[in-house]
Amino acid sequence: MITIEKFVVNPLAENSFVLSDETGEAVFIDPGFYFDEEQAEVKNYIELNHLTPVKIINTHCHFDHIMGVEFIRNQFNIPFLAHPDDEFWVEKATAQAEMYGFTVHPVSPANNLLNVKETVKFGNSELEVIHVPGHSPGHVVFYSKQDTFLIAGDVLFYGSIGRADLPGGNYDTLISNIKSKLFALPGNTKVYCGHGPETTLGFEKTNNPFLT
Repeated sequence: MITIEKFVVNPLAENSFVLSDETGEAVFIDPGFYFDEEQAEVKNYIELNHLTPVKIINTHCHFDHIMGVEFIRNQFNIPFLAHPDDEFWVEKATAQAEMYGFTVHPVSPANNLLNVKETVKFGNSELEVIHVPGHSPGHVVFYSKQDTFLIAGDVLFYGSIGRADLPGGNYDTLISNIKSKLFALPGNTKVYCGHGPETTLGFEKTNNPFLT
């Protein structure tokens, strides 16, 4: 069974996650750790729980979701994986952050690329990679069929959806992908969003004003 630990970090209140299972192996998803105390908190969590991080996997590469990539990659000597269509966002991380008034050090390219319908494995667990562009061209979500949850990044929020006005975004594509790919999953699937509280696919299908 997968344990999910959420950290609300950086000035944009981004949700970063550490997923682990009974083997002690762990993955980081969307590490946005920006301040020293945020980095210390997640490092302490790993040590206290005797976890062995094995990789970083990102839903997408907007700057607030990769602020902590270099810290995590260097701290634990693990690879960073992202979808190839979002590689340009990694290159533009510093410039994008500056537009919002933040200083972000350059982020090196992903060590490996995530492919559609690939599974990310750690310990005894695996996550299905589902490509859901619209918020960004290389946006993916991570789905656990066994534990019935979805790490959705900035595609879907509680009562809302991700913005589609940044380069590579497209509103119609986003709506179409949510309905065809995410709503095809079980309605009781718990959704961990890139910002804000959790929700379920069933609740959003019935109540989300952008999708009903």
